[in-house]
Amino acid sequence: QVQLEESGGGLVQPGGSLRLSCTASDSGPSANIMGWFRQAPGKEREFVIAISRSGNNTRTSDSVRGRFTISRDNANTVTLQMSSLKPEDTAVYYCSAGPRIVTMDGQYHGGMEYWGKGTLVIVSS
Repeated sequence: QVQLEESGGGLVQPGGSLRLSCTASDSGPSANIMGWFRQAPGKEREFVIAISRSGNNTRTSDSVRGRFTISRDNANTVTLQMSSLKPEDTAVYYCSAGPRIVTMDGQYHGGMEYWGKGTLVIVSS
């Protein structure tokens, strides 16, 4: 069982930037892939971005491509850098980890096994 702890959420103005961090309790195969999902009010949870253990491979959803980046700081820590934030980016952001990830055309199709409790990001003036 991998425990994930997120930090860095808060209130930011449209066009602003915010950084989220996530630390996993386990740096083994269950954390080969780490990434982020989000859930806006009244909507289903959606995939945002993910990164491999080496940091060489990333997967990004179309909705955030060019604005969000992810980095693998070490075996069990990732950072999500969000820029040019929009009100529609308002959501609870969940860190996720798993041995693998399956995506197609920026859409998540499975593989991640663990989620954190989430951190709230509000984009508003």
